[in-house]
Amino acid sequence: MTVVCLESLTFGLGHVVRAADSLGERLRLLTRDPSYYAYELERLPADALDVVETDTFDTEGVATLLGRTPDLRGLISSTDTWTLVGADLTARFDLPGLDPAVLRLTRDKVAVRNRLYEAGLTRAGAVEAVSGGAGGGMEPRDVVPRDVGLPAVLKDSAGTGSQNVWLVRDKQELDRALDEAASRRLTGRLFAEPYFSGPVYSAETLTWAGRTRLLGVSSRLMSPEPRFREEVTAFPVAFPEARRSALEQWLDGVLAAIGYTDRFAHVEFALTTAGPEVVEINPRIGGALVGEGLCRALGVNVYEAMVEAALGRRPRLMDAELPGGPAVAFVLGYPSRPGVFTGVAGLDRLPDMPGSPAWYPVKRIGDLIEHLDDSRGYAGIVYAEGETAELATHSAVAAANALRVLTEPVPMATGLRTSGG
Repeated sequence: MTVVCLESLTFGLGHVVRAADSLGERLRLLTRDPSYYAYELERLPADALDVVETDTFDTEGVATLLGRTPDLRGLISSTDTWTLVGADLTARFDLPGLDPAVLRLTRDKVAVRNRLYEAGLTRAGAVEAVSGGAGGGMEPRDVVPRDVGLPAVLKDSAGTGSQNVWLVRDKQELDRALDEAASRRLTGRLFAEPYFSGPVYSAETLTWAGRTRLLGVSSRLMSPEPRFREEVTAFPVAFPEARRSALEQWLDGVLAAIGYTDRFAHVEFALTTAGPEVVEINPRIGGALVGEGLCRALGVNVYEAMVEAALGRRPRLMDAELPGGPAVAFVLGYPSRPGVFTGVAGLDRLPDMPGSPAWYPVKRIGDLIEHLDDSRGYAGIVYAEGETAELATHSAVAAANALRVLTEPVPMATGLRTSGG
């Protein structure tokens, strides 16, 4: 009996393997490059799972492999890049899964914003920033201030990792952002929405049969404006019970409005003076070390719920009493300048620092780091624990401050592998 992962998030694969084992299933990973999972694979027994190297961008090739998989029982596609391919293949092989139309909706930020606006769950809709678009032939430079207002956010309707996102606070910034966007290769299409001022959080939820359980909320400390670079995350945020309950009800309505009936979701929202406002909805468990943090802070392997959902079973996590554990925090480690990644200085200091800090590598020596304004630029993650999310954050930041991510200028010779794209 086999459950297939169509690629995976960088961290969490070991938990998925253990979850599948506990449910009597064999895990098979389809990947175009097993080295991306080196950290996880090196910590698993050699025969813990089947790793099949293949071009995962070749949908028909993947379908052929799935057709040859013995006793295929479920398909997990937990990354933004392969969400839609996974949805289509799940439907093609009649495996348990969400309606592909719902997943297509979640990957279209314009459609999500407008659906929430129609449902009265956000104060404004989205405006496509293209000449002759929703503005009746007007230029985006005129439509955005008129229909969205300033400050506003321009972004890619299918973007991920804070890539291709611009904060525009005045018409001069709007002009510069539109010119820069015109030179970028977008995954989707350019659109504008209001900029919601306030702290940003991520709700980690599990939904089954249309009911949503809020597992907890992660803090999201960002870089100063105008960038949207993610830097520090902590879990769980200690909301007062009344506010936490209200958030859970609001999230239940938000996910219901887009037809999201099953599985994990990672819902980013800003807490404004008028209440929570959705930033984006990700149809998956959180990335980076969010999944690891959930496992440790809740005291259970939450990935069992991922495998159970892939098998079409009601996840036990929907109703489970959670034993709990330490609060967690992590800091994304960026270099001070772009270049070739050569290592991390200060790792030897971590054992003497509070919070049991640890370094989780993302980049490999020799990787080229070009982009420092978004999540493509971090080389690894500093993780720490504490009795509360606040104390865990202090330990993680202190440990991160002791480290230096090192780069060297790019040599003239070519042949370097660009990482994080």
